[in-house]
Amino acid sequence: MTDTFRHSGEYPQQQQSSAPVHQGGTQGGAYPPPPAFAPEEPQPPKPPRRRARGPLALLAAVAIAAAAVGGGTAYAFQELTGKDTTSSSATNTTVVPTSKKGTVSGVAEAVSPSIVEISAKSSSGEATGSGVIITEGGEIITNNHVISGASSVKVTTDDGKTYDAEVVGTDSKKDLALIKAEGASGLKPASLGDSDNVKIGDDVVAIGSPEGLTGTVTSGIISALDRDVTVSTDEDQGQQQGGGGWPFEYGGEQFNGDTGSSKTTYKALQTDASLNPGNSGGALIDMNGNIIGINSAMYSPSSSSQSGAQSGSGSVGLGFAIPVNTVKADLDTLRSGSTD
Repeated sequence: MTDTFRHSGEYPQQQQSSAPVHQGGTQGGAYPPPPAFAPEEPQPPKPPRRRARGPLALLAAVAIAAAAVGGGTAYAFQELTGKDTTSSSATNTTVVPTSKKGTVSGVAEAVSPSIVEISAKSSSGEATGSGVIITEGGEIITNNHVISGASSVKVTTDDGKTYDAEVVGTDSKKDLALIKAEGASGLKPASLGDSDNVKIGDDVVAIGSPEGLTGTVTSGIISALDRDVTVSTDEDQGQQQGGGGWPFEYGGEQFNGDTGSSKTTYKALQTDASLNPGNSGGALIDMNGNIIGINSAMYSPSSSSQSGAQSGSGSVGLGFAIPVNTVKADLDTLRSGSTD
């Protein structure tokens, strides 16, 4: 016996031999068919949820990225808004391409476009130093002693372009200065790291223009932290040294000349990366390509009466850098035009 599927409302009716069943009534005891039930009308499908588009979605994406990346969002903000914003990051931000991560050549390739040579002329002569680009509009951090007393300042970028520069602000107590390349745009700002995370033994790279040799790259390690380095704050001290090293004191002794009576002391990172005159104001960089210090002092035995080394012996691996967190904390003061 085969069951037949019948649609809702269809029922078999008993066959009557004498009295037919008429629509709307009964005869001969026949039962009327049960009332038919109308099938439920299908509900229209709910429209699928759509992802938000336009500026709201973009801002949400940026907010998520900010939470994930932390301090590394300043550069992204600059790219989205076009504003001349300093790029600041933590030391886990990687500027170096993945294929060259952890290599000196990778750091040099990534960061060299952000380092400039500085030529400062004064009545005492001409000084050559280095600087670090911090905004695409041409803000550059360097040492105060590189530009102090200068009547004119010029900067040369990694690609050979030269700009006149104006001194925006100085802080002789921290040996820092902010200058701005006039008419510059589209420069590559360096990524400012976090010097509080630096450890003794970390590999580092230094980039600068020792003795006018633009874009010189050296490497080494962090030798010590929180060294008390004392430097002169005399306006023309840097110019008077000619080709010698910037004079500084450490441990009660003076090196590279007389620091004079006007001086200041700051906490420095010590490195054995080779630094020479002209490296002042340049970058000390971690292996991810982040700036962790501004090179500021180096022991040069050729100009020191404290050393028995022969003249011209060059770097002996005693270099010092101003921690980048000190630089970041001083930026607002420098941008305000301070001349302390």
